[in-house]
Amino acid sequence: QVQLVESGGGLVQAGGSLRLSCAASGRTFTYYAMAWFRQAPGKEREFVAWIGGSSYIADSMKGRFTISRDNAKNTIYLQMNKIEPEDTAVYYCAAGRTSGSPREYEYGYWGQGTQVTVSS
Repeated sequence: QVQLVESGGGLVQAGGSLRLSCAASGRTFTYYAMAWFRQAPGKEREFVAWIGGSSYIADSMKGRFTISRDNAKNTIYLQMNKIEPEDTAVYYCAAGRTSGSPREYEYGYWGQGTQVTVSS
């Protein structure tokens, strides 16, 4: 089992920055690829970024978001810059026995999510 706890969400003004964290516990962290997904009100959950041996950011967020991981702390991060009102969503952390994927079904473990609200 892997337990994931997100933190760092909150209210931020458009154009600002925010860093989300996801702390993992349980099975060996390094065996898993980790990812961020988000779900805006009334919309389906969408892929944001994954990190394993390498990393990938969704095209619509490249240049604004970066993903990183600290294996010593069993934690991944999502640095969000130049935040836009459209970034308002619940952000979920996920872990899976994959090398890295944008597909939800590749991830068997999910956190509870952290709310990001962007004011214009």
